[in-house]
Amino acid sequence: MSYTLAAEVHGSIASIGYGIAAFGPGIGVGIIFGKGTEALARQPEAAGLIRANQILGFAFCEALALIGLVMPFVYGT
Repeated sequence: MSYTLAAEVHGSIASIGYGIAAFGPGIGVGIIFGKGTEALARQPEAAGLIRANQILGFAFCEALALIGLVMPFVYGT
């Protein structure tokens, strides 16, 4: 029995891995801003501290996403 190839994949599988890995930081950013909004509704007087923590958490999540974007280029073939 002979099989024929219906489709051929070109490129690196790392791009698919990054697409899947991007869900983690996306979910993290959603949780950060959702809980931050909840905290602002409960304690509006602490807006400055809450906003600073939100920005710090957002920066850490986005740094993970950028590291994930760069690693396929570093270790790719």
